[in-house]
Amino acid sequence: MHLPPKHIAESTIRRLSLYLRFLEEFEARGQTTVSSGELARSGGTTSAQVRKDLSFFGSFGKRGLGYGVKDLIASIREILGLEHPWPVVIIGAGKIGAALAQYRGFSTRGFHVVGMYDSDPAKIGTMFGTITVRDARELEQDIAARAPRIAVLCVPSEAAQGMVDRVVAAGVKAILSFAPAPLQAPDDVSLRAVNMATELEILAYSLTHAK
Repeated sequence: MHLPPKHIAESTIRRLSLYLRFLEEFEARGQTTVSSGELARSGGTTSAQVRKDLSFFGSFGKRGLGYGVKDLIASIREILGLEHPWPVVIIGAGKIGAALAQYRGFSTRGFHVVGMYDSDPAKIGTMFGTITVRDARELEQDIAARAPRIAVLCVPSEAAQGMVDRVVAAGVKAILSFAPAPLQAPDDVSLRAVNMATELEILAYSLTHAK
């Protein structure tokens, strides 16, 4: 595997994530090799696109033989940075935060929740699985002690930018926000927003214009 270009399209990374899930399903069924065509059919794309996506990161598989499922899983996990654990903090213990704290898929992907925070006294001390909700006032000192790499924000829109500023100042370089609000972060911080209303609107558009 060689070093990829600095700027890989987000759509490529999304497809790699999908390929990984399909490959794991193939492995669970005992399949040892897979063709680009099989991956393409699973992911709703083309064989050429699969080969192009993988070519950014090196040479995989053999012509006429396909890809070794186990080897390609290992390679994609390495590409996606899943070969080591990623400590995560969840800020906001409402319904979304609570659901995320108890989501088992995090740990299987190497994302380990090391802290959960809220400013509501009624929620502080509540447990979700093995995670106890802590006072948001302790956030900065806990970040210094636990060194989370990712912060997941499940706070109201009006509180989101202030929380972004706090975690950035504390040294966190990757943020995922569920707040439906435009947010700003320094150029060296990766900030992604999940707007569920927008996603639903895209689905509504697809249904409205379905052939």
